[in-house]
Amino acid sequence: MRRHLEATTESFPIAGTFTISRGSKTEAEVVTCTIDANGLTGRGECVPYGRYGETIEGVLQAIREIEPAIESGLDRESLLAEMKPGAARNAVDCALFDLEAKTTGISVIRRLGITDLTPVVTCYTISLGDPKTMAAQVAANAHRPLLKIKLGTENDAERIRAVRLAAPNARIVVDANEGWTEANIEHHLAVAAQANIELIEQPLPAGKDGVLAEIRRKVTICADESVHATADLAALRDRYDAVNIKLDKTGGLTEGLLMKAEAKRLGFRIMVGCMVGTSLAMAPAVLLASGCEYADLDGPLLLARDRVPGLRYDGSLVSAPLPELWG
Repeated sequence: MRRHLEATTESFPIAGTFTISRGSKTEAEVVTCTIDANGLTGRGECVPYGRYGETIEGVLQAIREIEPAIESGLDRESLLAEMKPGAARNAVDCALFDLEAKTTGISVIRRLGITDLTPVVTCYTISLGDPKTMAAQVAANAHRPLLKIKLGTENDAERIRAVRLAAPNARIVVDANEGWTEANIEHHLAVAAQANIELIEQPLPAGKDGVLAEIRRKVTICADESVHATADLAALRDRYDAVNIKLDKTGGLTEGLLMKAEAKRLGFRIMVGCMVGTSLAMAPAVLLASGCEYADLDGPLLLARDRVPGLRYDGSLVSAPLPELWG
């Protein structure tokens, strides 16, 4: 079966501005990979991330370099050895998954043996801002079952208290995006515990998080930038209670499934997360999130325009993708 691979770039406007401690953006720039065979097309999407040294041009080049092997029949398992973890491999891997489903008539849900895929509760993200603005955004979304608050500044204690006052009964997780320091982390952890925050994502910079092994805390600490693929997990057991699995970090659903199994074996709680992308990027992650403690798959909810058809969101509940979208 001869294949043809293409990779293109697309841009989707964000509804307003998405802001974290590293900066703001108003559009989601994605790379879409398509693999055609016998009149059928598999699709995958990735979001190159500058924090990991990725660029749109670099991801396109990496996909072009693997193109001859894919067109000659390289499978997903062999792809793990041929491409490094990251956004480029994610787009190719998910396109291969989608093509397999279309070629065989066996959905990815069935292939993975998922028999009871109920809608997944996703976090809804509140961008970083001043405490008053963030509190207003939280109050407007207090009806949602799980809120994710972007932090990562020297004065996050005020923000934590403000958002809790704005939504006294909401479940809240926070993401510091590597923005805290050894000097202020224990203070922030204490404030978070007082505010009944249930999880804190990546409080310290990757590679400078060793102090977490020495800190007693009442709040679950989740690795994000410190963990990319399965091989990273074992070294994190003394520092983190949970891990955030993102397909753009693992390099696709194939590695993501391996990482999920190993994380569970090691006793980590699991969040399945995302970059800001469209429903095409979220679709495989929704399946990965089945049976996990947390899902942060609200990317399409943050966009002014999504793909058509897209995933079905009922408030913060996201359902499995229809075949017309992916899988």
